[in-house]
Amino acid sequence: MIRFITLFSGSSGNATLISGNDTNILIDAGVSCAKIVSELDKVGVNPNEIDALLITHEHIDHTSGVRVMSKKFNIPVFATEETLEGMNLYDVFPSNIRSIKKGEVFGIREFEIFPFAIPHDANNPVGYSVLAENKKYTVATDIGHINEKLLKCLYKSDTILLESNHDLDMLKNGRYSYPLKRRILGDFGHLSNDNAAWVATQLAKWGTKNIILGHLSNENNTPDLAYECAYNMLTKNDAKVGCDVILKVAKRFGITEI
Repeated sequence: MIRFITLFSGSSGNATLISGNDTNILIDAGVSCAKIVSELDKVGVNPNEIDALLITHEHIDHTSGVRVMSKKFNIPVFATEETLEGMNLYDVFPSNIRSIKKGEVFGIREFEIFPFAIPHDANNPVGYSVLAENKKYTVATDIGHINEKLLKCLYKSDTILLESNHDLDMLKNGRYSYPLKRRILGDFGHLSNDNAAWVATQLAKWGTKNIILGHLSNENNTPDLAYECAYNMLTKNDAKVGCDVILKVAKRFGITEI
């Protein structure tokens, strides 16, 4: 059985665990090594059993624990060449630095990994789909906008962590500077609750069973707002939440499991 668990999710740090029969991977490690190890212990995973760190992009809320995790537990780090160059990996063993290319599938033990392009203001960032036991598990956060190509990458995901970063009114009326608001709202910023709800509805129509809304802004969103927005759109389109599709909001700190 595959376990899909967010350990941390949000602007304060991100890490998602996907575990199979004999394979464990972390997608992003955006908090300290100590905090990640503590959460892994709660779900019964020894950090020495982590087979890979898959990094979406170089921003600190996705990478702050990567160097120490890799060194301490001898874990390979997978990312695009541009992302690797933007990270602080100066003393990571060279043999543990693995360059990948978006659109090219690679394997990690029982998992097939498909990295796909995401529109974000970073160095060649990617999301990841993990193919295992004839199902597809996807992490899609830090998305400035949705386009047809990206939707095709998310298509037929059984389980997805989907960005629902901000409530538009909270962001527009909040204390962020105008340039920061413009960046978040731009085509290479972050996905709003409304856009995430639309994507969730499309995915549910295509058979996605489990949707976790994640990467919520601490300043410009709440779990209730994100959930309500997606719930309302799903139900308006005849998707029965709790039956046809399971909808959850990832905790900022701590475990959310499907």
